[in-house]
Amino acid sequence: MTSLLLFGASEGGLFDFDATLPLMAAQVVLLTFILNALFFKPVGRVVEEREDYVTTSRAEAKKKLAEVSKLEVDLKKQLKEARQAAQQVITEAEEDSEKLYREALALATSEANASREQARREIDTQKNQALKQLNSDAEKLGDLIVKRLLAAK
Repeated sequence: MTSLLLFGASEGGLFDFDATLPLMAAQVVLLTFILNALFFKPVGRVVEEREDYVTTSRAEAKKKLAEVSKLEVDLKKQLKEARQAAQQVITEAEEDSEKLYREALALATSEANASREQARREIDTQKNQALKQLNSDAEKLGDLIVKRLLAAK
């Protein structure tokens, strides 16, 4: 009876060691190879490709972030220089406008002084002429009064 048990005869025990065990083992191994070939390798390849893509994308992003940081530093430097240049231009323009204001004020003052001096000379000339005219009129009037007084006597 033990020889029958070895070759597939069963007595209904807990473990039956017949020809199905190697057949099931072969099926599991065959199913493993088929699943590996059909599903696991393509899925593994896709996962590896995605990991490579993510790794490459992260490396490129870090590289671009470093470039952006460098460009940001450069742009901040350029902006600082531009602000300094603009401030210098503003300062120079203020100095120029102040200089022009002073020159215009000095010119206007000198013209006003010259005009006032010319007006004073004209007034003095007119005053002298008026005084001369007044003196001559006074002399004529004095002569006329003297003549009339002498004529009346």
